Amino acid sequence: MRVLELYSGIGGMHYACKESGIPHEVVAAVDINTVANEVYRHNFPSSPLICRNIQSFTASEINKMAPDMILMSPPCQPFTRVGLQKDLSDQRTCSLLHFISTLPDLNSSLRYILVENVKGFELSESRNQLVEALCKENFVVQEVLLSPTQFGIPNSRLRYYLLAKRLPLKFCFKTEDTVMTEFPVSIDNGKTSANILTRLNKRYRDMADADKVVEDEDRVPSDGGIIHPPSHTLKRILEDEDPDSPTVSSFLLPDKVLGKRSVVLDIVTPQSKRSCCFTKAYGHYSDGTGSVLTTWNMSDIHNIRAKNRELVIESDEQIQEMKQLKLRYFTPREVARLMCFPEEPMFSFPDKITTKQKYRLLGNSVNVHVISLLISILTEGGT
Repeated sequence: MRVLELYSGIGGMHYACKESGIPHEVVAAVDINTVANEVYRHNFPSSPLICRNIQSFTASEINKMAPDMILMSPPCQPFTRVGLQKDLSDQRTCSLLHFISTLPDLNSSLRYILVENVKGFELSESRNQLVEALCKENFVVQEVLLSPTQFGIPNSRLRYYLLAKRLPLKFCFKTEDTVMTEFPVSIDNGKTSANILTRLNKRYRDMADADKVVEDEDRVPSDGGIIHPPSHTLKRILEDEDPDSPTVSSFLLPDKVLGKRSVVLDIVTPQSKRSCCFTKAYGHYSDGTGSVLTTWNMSDIHNIRAKNRELVIESDEQIQEMKQLKLRYFTPREVARLMCFPEEPMFSFPDKITTKQKYRLLGNSVNVHVISLLISILTEGGT
């Protein structure tokens, strides 16, 4: 499978290809972000990497690469709920619109397309133009809204995915005209590829082993379907639980956050089975950018927060109350684990990349596991 990565970022789509198990070659990865490109090149030194605006690519240039599959995660800012939602009038949609305009001239050897974006893209005019153009070029399209929590991963990151497959190829599941909100194999009555089921079940067994939860045989379904994802805790992704350890002590929240922003913090523990979506502003802004961690139990956390609300914000007493919790940010490595990037040395950041840059890059990236499963079902099935 010859794969072209557009908006390649730090390589989340590339890692998803690897995890999916499909034989593939990345013929080119394209991104204009120079910092993201440094990380990509660091991890995939042998893959062709092009630092260039996608608007400058012609259909002829893409055809010379002869991709079987195109993977892309266009800029989400024109569609995100916290943005201005300017859609087509936002200049950041220009590259996607340019790609749409090239579709009629792309070779028929292009058989598969996968697009990732934020929830809200499905309501946009950009989406409408993309789907219309794909259908005109004999692609059958399935749209899905999925979060890693649906696969036992304790991180909310609801995202829009578009799967497109050129006729006469067919999907291995029954398609729907509406946007699905469950992984398509769950509605396939056991007819999904045994390969996909095997990989799903293996991952859930591995997760269960890590948390020492229910025995595998107790969760193996009698009909040969998917093992229900174990709802595992954040403990398994932590570098160190001790907030005073050298590994994580530098990630303790500063006094100014414990004071002024204490009310908006989403606090979780190693035993929590959830965390908020981590955005590119994590570590810089506090409201809605991701969770923070403490080793205290929830009842004590609630008591301290209740007392904290009765104190003067940013007073020494109020800050000292919050400091008891020893709240810290998740490290970039922990965020990468929640997004299912592989461990070092398979995935790592170059030494010169700052912590702030790491958070920004991860916040703009994708969940590797979710996309790997989507690639699997996209490429399964025949004519």
